[in-house]
Amino acid sequence: MTSTSARPTERVRVQVHGETTRRKEDRVIGEEPLEIRLAWPGQSGERVWVTMRTPGNDFELAAGNLFHEGLVSPQSILRVAYCTDAELSEEERFNVVTVWLDRPPLRHPSQILSSTGTGSSACGVCGKESLEQVLQLRPAAPWQGPVPAIEVVRELPDKLRNSQTLFDVTGGVHAAGLADADGNLLLVREDVGRHNAVDKLAGARLLAHQPSAEAVLVLSGRVGFELVAKAAASGIGAIVAVGAPTSLAVRLAAESGIALFGFTSPTRAVQYAG
Repeated sequence: MTSTSARPTERVRVQVHGETTRRKEDRVIGEEPLEIRLAWPGQSGERVWVTMRTPGNDFELAAGNLFHEGLVSPQSILRVAYCTDAELSEEERFNVVTVWLDRPPLRHPSQILSSTGTGSSACGVCGKESLEQVLQLRPAAPWQGPVPAIEVVRELPDKLRNSQTLFDVTGGVHAAGLADADGNLLLVREDVGRHNAVDKLAGARLLAHQPSAEAVLVLSGRVGFELVAKAAASGIGAIVAVGAPTSLAVRLAAESGIALFGFTSPTRAVQYAG
């Protein structure tokens, strides 16, 4: 991806206390703010959202976030770039991304975002005026292709785990992956925020001019409502997670025609919907 002064991991000095105490160098996952701006004909750039994220794949994160929020269509994105405002410091420039459209957004950002327009790395639904607005982001039609057999479902978390390079180094990052119905892992993204990882997946597909829809979204942790909403907006057929879903996640998955699996391991999977 495009180079950035912000790094996905940082070196720190630590003390390890056990039977003895030793000092060593360790790596922790990076967490920095990213401001997403949206520009279109007649509008030079409007702040849409600020989220805490792991630096890397920032353009994908911006594009995927705006798509999942129902603001842009894949065909409307002209380009994505870091901000070059003169008043920004060198570090700040790599924490501000602008997405340029060739037409006005599908709806104005003020219609779906709160006055704060800020989210934490743990928060995906924060900033929306109501849950009803999230429900509006569902696609017109559910996934029409095949979804994986249960034997394939049970294999997916281990496949995702084996692709988590940042987790191997830091132990402090979520992952999301796209897979086909045969269990082939097509794309993986990691981020300190689980919803950011899902945004990065969608953004990667959109910027590569590929459909956002796929048979399976694989998650390294629990499944909250906001993750199912993003999957529904992308046209995902099934969600396979290591952890548990929430009640709203189960409800939205059922309403959206998404097969939902939790507590997934090589020997077990609990199906909540589909």
